[in-house]
Amino acid sequence: MRVHLGALAGAAALTGALSFVLLAAAIGTDFWYIIDTERLERGGPGVRGRAGAANRSQLEPLSSHSGLWRTCRVQSPCAPLMNPFWQENVTVSDSSRQLLTLVTLAGMSVYIAYSAAAFQEALCLLEERALLDQVDIRFGWSLALGWISFVTELFTGVAFVVAARVLSLRQRQDQAV
Repeated sequence: MRVHLGALAGAAALTGALSFVLLAAAIGTDFWYIIDTERLERGGPGVRGRAGAANRSQLEPLSSHSGLWRTCRVQSPCAPLMNPFWQENVTVSDSSRQLLTLVTLAGMSVYIAYSAAAFQEALCLLEERALLDQVDIRFGWSLALGWISFVTELFTGVAFVVAARVLSLRQRQDQAV
């Protein structure tokens, strides 16, 4: 199988650019973690509680979506979670930054899965099983973009390693001749 160096370099450049765009979109958006309580607020079937279905519609909506930097409620302005740029003179190497990105994605995934499981367990302990059916907790599309960005970055790395190998083999063939 003959690999064309130009096609390989083009693929690496394309996946690298795609990875950057996806990561920028993931970091800049607020849909990593979504809590949807619309069915609960409408007073869906089987909803029990102290306030009752009639009073639930008068309460402030509980639905929200969160990103890395802020969380947003349905009828409230977004509130910042933290300021990641609080230190001006921080220098981080590229390899440390990539490792930090991977650890952040893994940590966010574990945190969101744990939060959903803890919420379900708390509802079961409170014997509000009908409430559990009315609240939807899920990962958002921003987290998916982050993971897709990581995978495309891996493809970029593999393409560069293969390109380096092809170039090395060509140089050896040219020296042998």
